Amino acid sequence: MPQPPVIMVARTLPGPCEVRLAHEFVLRRPPGEAPHAPRDLLAAAEGCEGLLVTVSEKLDRATIEALPPGIRVIATMSVGFDHIDVAAARARGLIVTNTPDVLTDATADLTLLLLLGAARRAKEAMALIAENRWGAWSPTAMLGVDIGRRRLGILGLGRIGAAVARRARAFGMEVHYHNRRRAAPAVEDGAIWHDTLDGLLAVSDVLALNAASTPETRGIIDRRALALLPEGAILINSARGDLVDDEAVIEALESGRLLAAGLDVFRGEPKLDPRYRDLPNVFALPHIGSATVETRVAMGMLAIDNLAAVLAGDGRPLTPVT
Repeated sequence: MPQPPVIMVARTLPGPCEVRLAHEFVLRRPPGEAPHAPRDLLAAAEGCEGLLVTVSEKLDRATIEALPPGIRVIATMSVGFDHIDVAAARARGLIVTNTPDVLTDATADLTLLLLLGAARRAKEAMALIAENRWGAWSPTAMLGVDIGRRRLGILGLGRIGAAVARRARAFGMEVHYHNRRRAAPAVEDGAIWHDTLDGLLAVSDVLALNAASTPETRGIIDRRALALLPEGAILINSARGDLVDDEAVIEALESGRLLAAGLDVFRGEPKLDPRYRDLPNVFALPHIGSATVETRVAMGMLAIDNLAAVLAGDGRPLTPVT
């Protein structure tokens, strides 16, 4: 009977995924659960054929070039893959896979939570309860804004962006979007396309970031972009923290140029600019867009499917990046 493939698993996965991993593979792991230094990943990868990583494992060019020669595939348990130097992996002939589709609904749900939390001043209201400061009812206390009366601008009408649009319509929002190319009518579903980012910004009472992190999109929401938004707009980011210029966003929140922000992702996370914690008009969450039992199990299983297809199957992954 052939020996099961040997793989390195960077993190502990949900229970059903761990059961399957133990049944189908010989497992190697770096020590602990914290983000791992490259040296620990490389040491654990010795003698392995595949890697199962998360967004917290940064596989830059130097790390990929130093991987043991037996590595054939890197499976990331995420839809984004900007933590992996894909060009370096391709140059080494490595297969890189991700887990698209399975986290679409959970992330879209979370995006609406961010929007509602920001619009209805949830952070401030929760503080009244937590700090026992809830006073008598007042006609003018804790007034937020209706979202159904606002225009939603989506930067990136892909899988998640389209799912956000469907949910926003249920609240009565008018949906606008910007992609480099116009989406198919079935994806658009009545959303209004803007062929420039500036055109989208001008009509976005709420701006939802659902774009991938690329050299072109990093820092795209800067002072100039924020100045084009309607006064008192709301910013929502459930995509990647490096899409925004933190200084510009914080300045706009402090001045009131932005009414509020709902943020699930941050540049340099888990560390973040402490001003985001202190600002009352920031509804912040710790990157939990895909954090449901069902979604994380599905993500783990798809990553395992990709490893199994490459290492024990016909060599063709289900969801390849390279």
